[in-house]
Amino acid sequence: MAAVKEQSIADKLRALHALQQIDSKMDEIGILKGELPMEVSDLEDEITGLKTRLKKLESSVSDIDDEISKHNNNIKESEALIVKYEKQLDNVKNNREFDALTKEIELQRLEIQLSQKKIREANANRETKKESLDAIATKLSQRTKDVDSKKVELQKIIEKTEKEEVKLLKESDKARKDIEERLLVSYDKIRKAYRNGLAVVTVARGACGGCFNRIPPQLQIEIGVLKKIIACEHCGRVLVDEAILTGHLD
Repeated sequence: MAAVKEQSIADKLRALHALQQIDSKMDEIGILKGELPMEVSDLEDEITGLKTRLKKLESSVSDIDDEISKHNNNIKESEALIVKYEKQLDNVKNNREFDALTKEIELQRLEIQLSQKKIREANANRETKKESLDAIATKLSQRTKDVDSKKVELQKIIEKTEKEEVKLLKESDKARKDIEERLLVSYDKIRKAYRNGLAVVTVARGACGGCFNRIPPQLQIEIGVLKKIIACEHCGRVLVDEAILTGHLD
């Protein structure tokens, strides 16, 4: 930063107050936008998460469908084997062959029962996952509508305030060049400490314009004589006598 020319206390206070006025207007634009930027960002993160969950569930449902298909194929194979073994029973030559074929038929029937049980379990699991999938899809659709709506709302505000914001940013940068570095550091620190961003306030009716606490008479006199920059003993904000802003004091 270029060196700031030597200034009187009055000039320094005027410069700080002017910067505060500009930054307060920028804060008003931020208030106008409200929580929309953060809400849009949060919704976009939620949508990303929902899409990931949806994809996993769709993959899981697909795996279950493959499993059901596999068990159905097993049933068909077992049924075909039963038909084959039952035909062979007509041609058995002894009890040993009969018992062996009968046992194979029983085993295939057990295989069918097992596959049918697995299909019922898989269908129940599929139904549960399908319900979750439908719920997430519905939620995703709603969140997408929400974020689209908020983006439109935010865009309207941005379009409405963009020129003013650019203008104020330039004015703020210009105003900062007239203020020495140490004062800027203190100014920015105080601004960040308060939600309303007020770091420089006027003295009104004997009270601080920031925290509204009474200012002792002696301190009011010191503020008025402009020997040094004085901060509120309660909130730390820089105090400015309104008279110097109208040029009645210098």
